[in-house]
Amino acid sequence: MISGNDVRQRFLQFFQRADHCVVPSSSLVPDNDPTLYFTNAGMVQFKDVFVGLQTRDFNCATTSQKCLRVTGKHNDLEAVGRTTRHHTFFEMLGNFSFGDYFKEGAIKHAWRFLTEEVGIDGDRIMVSIFGGDDEVPADDQAFAVWHEVIGLPERRIQRLGKADNFWAMGDSGPCGPCTELHVPHGDTIPDPQDLEAWLEVWNLVFMQFNRQDGQLSPLERTGVDTGMGLERLAMVLQGKPSTFDTDLIFPLIDAVAERSGIPYGKNADNDTSMRVLADHARATAFCIADGVFPDKGGREYVLRRIMRRAIRHGTLLGLEDNFFAGICGRVVDMLGSAYPDLPLRRETIEKVVDAEESAFRRTLSRGTQRLSQAIEKAKGAGDAALSAEFVGDLCATYGFPIDLTRLIAEDAQLSVDEDAAREWIEKTHGSAETKVGDKAIDPLYKALAEELPETQFTGYGSEAGEAQIIGLLLVGEDGAVRRVDQATAPARVDLYLDATPFYARGGGQIGDQGTIDSKHGASATLEVQDTTKPTGAHFVHSCLLKQGTIKVGQSVVATVDRGRRQAIRSNHSATHLLHHALRRVLGPHVAQKGSEVSAERLRFDFSHFEAMSKEQLAIVEDQINEQIRANVPSRTEEMAIDEARSAGAMSLFGEKYGDVVRVVRIGEQSIELCGGTHVGRSGDIGLCRIVAEEPLALGVRRIVGLTGAAALAYDRERAALLEAAARALKVGPEQLLERVERLQAQLRQSDKELAEARRALASGANERDPLAAVVEVSGVKLLATRVAVGDPKTLRDAGDSLRDRLGSGIVVLGGEHEGKATLLVMVSKDLTKQFHAGKLVGKLAEIVDGRGGGRPDMAQAGGPSAAKLDAALAAAAELLSA
Repeated sequence: MISGNDVRQRFLQFFQRADHCVVPSSSLVPDNDPTLYFTNAGMVQFKDVFVGLQTRDFNCATTSQKCLRVTGKHNDLEAVGRTTRHHTFFEMLGNFSFGDYFKEGAIKHAWRFLTEEVGIDGDRIMVSIFGGDDEVPADDQAFAVWHEVIGLPERRIQRLGKADNFWAMGDSGPCGPCTELHVPHGDTIPDPQDLEAWLEVWNLVFMQFNRQDGQLSPLERTGVDTGMGLERLAMVLQGKPSTFDTDLIFPLIDAVAERSGIPYGKNADNDTSMRVLADHARATAFCIADGVFPDKGGREYVLRRIMRRAIRHGTLLGLEDNFFAGICGRVVDMLGSAYPDLPLRRETIEKVVDAEESAFRRTLSRGTQRLSQAIEKAKGAGDAALSAEFVGDLCATYGFPIDLTRLIAEDAQLSVDEDAAREWIEKTHGSAETKVGDKAIDPLYKALAEELPETQFTGYGSEAGEAQIIGLLLVGEDGAVRRVDQATAPARVDLYLDATPFYARGGGQIGDQGTIDSKHGASATLEVQDTTKPTGAHFVHSCLLKQGTIKVGQSVVATVDRGRRQAIRSNHSATHLLHHALRRVLGPHVAQKGSEVSAERLRFDFSHFEAMSKEQLAIVEDQINEQIRANVPSRTEEMAIDEARSAGAMSLFGEKYGDVVRVVRIGEQSIELCGGTHVGRSGDIGLCRIVAEEPLALGVRRIVGLTGAAALAYDRERAALLEAAARALKVGPEQLLERVERLQAQLRQSDKELAEARRALASGANERDPLAAVVEVSGVKLLATRVAVGDPKTLRDAGDSLRDRLGSGIVVLGGEHEGKATLLVMVSKDLTKQFHAGKLVGKLAEIVDGRGGGRPDMAQAGGPSAAKLDAALAAAAELLSA
């Protein structure tokens, strides 16, 4: 039997022999499409090639692409496990043509691979083509290839509509007809008209049209995009009834069965849970390996949902202890040879999974308790359902899954409206799966971007330069903008120049500040407070017009604040050195998750699971400063993005890069894709200090650092603080630690002696025995007395001592603390069925105008009316006799 790994290898080798470039799978996090959560098809990494924004040094490619379909129209999450064909994670085999072969070439490749390379009988293949409609004619070209070139009988070529055989990238852009290859579900060959009896295995999309403003026009350069699920093809070739039974997935089901002690195939509900675990373990392992860690929003929240759904199904199988990390580790074992990132990040995968499972199990425990209370309340009130508000809040606030709430509620004969609960969450909390993308941009900026030429950035080699004003917006006090031809001081304006030395905010680096002055005529001066690129290629200078009048078409001189730019450069270059040092010290799993580079500091967010030790931080800082002292050169060059990645250049997850990228090298080891400004040599940084390392989210840490003059000032402040502390304690700095430790020891001893004195005072150890005040009420011994020390902790200590001495009985203590009354009630264990400490103290608290409660054996309360404390103590006997 051919293995799934062999199928993948044979597919790639087949197309490599057919002059296709074998391109590695891209990340599950698309680096060229900020509107997409996860890579969901093989063509995603080639999207810019198909739309003409990017070129590659090959015209034909083949991949085995890791894909995740859990959001939008491709959301299979809730169906996974319940059926035997849906998956969240899968591998898509594909071949692509960018202006090379078209329909005949694609069909011939597909036919030869299936019939010759992997041996599927051609008589067992049925195909479908686009049958045409009022807008697009039938795909007679594809029909002719299948019928006349391949020799497929006409009855095995089905003509279908747009829903089945026409593909579009979106509402606009490239689109075209497709042809699909199908094989029978079972051993017998069904009637070609019986589409339900056939299984689609391969889809060949022919990009031949472009849709703009609702109109179709032919593409100048056609293309081919094909996709075939590896798991589905393996199922066909291995003769298995479902993809879950293939060797790509079934070993995971086996691992779950072994861990739970429950056999697969004996119970439908158990089988569903096992399939969920197998699928979700694959999705989890690959997401974490690609730098996505579970969290509260965006794609991180999607992963959290996947993981928690898996863990919940584990509990349904009786797996009460953490188990999911072990199943994800099995994924690494199975697919690590095909995807080397998996074994490299095994430790991170297992740690992140284990921590998330522990957190979710705590959530389940708290949520189950709240749900039990709500069910009891609903049944007591005669309700037939749990409210959507409660179910939604339990999910949104406590992370308790809605479908789990429904299952538990149904066991108690209560219903749950899942849709209503989700609507409540959407209305009150917003969606955690809002589409990735840019925030709203004023239409004026978009209109100017279409009209004006792109800004020429001159700031890599210069910090000042002449320019011409080509666009001007007047900014109102409310932030609203309107287009004008001129503006007079004082005013806030957004300025467009044909060329600028000002760096616009991007890639984690803040925008430049400085001045813009008129070159000729009446003097005009603008203070540039920020520089941004709201539409991508046009720089906007946000300015305060302090003097004179400016006009569109006017010549100006733009000058960057050089001191500020130098500080930003130093921090940005230090960030690159920090990234490299972190990977050397912590491991290759470290990936940049975000950054902010300003004149004052650097902030770097990175993937790492646990807090760094002081020793690790010291090593990282030492390595950065070693590179600074070495004064290595900083070099920049532009190259093709594939060449840059082959050279080891690191990029930022989610950042969109063009066909040609700028690569920054600092020394021989730090290589990153970066459009920011940098020092000429590392020695220009001067000094680097790490001043904070802290958690940001699960699996994400943050480092804050200072460089240059700021780092030196930080060192001096710390030295001054050390000297001031030493002077205050009348020792030299070298004796300060010893002196502080001796003082701490003395303070601990004093605290201990004070606490003992308070306990003695409260329990009356230095006066007459408090037990002399014990009375018997209704056959129960009662000690109700006022104590000299009334803070809650001392009251509890005194109460414990007196209750132990009293034996069976009730202790009521009152005291005054910070001007308020404090009360304590303790009931011996043998009396808690008759007397509840929490209820007793609640009644007494009313007398001092307060409230309180607690356990049956111990409770505390307080109130503002200390003057009524004696009355409250006296009322204790009345409560017992009532």
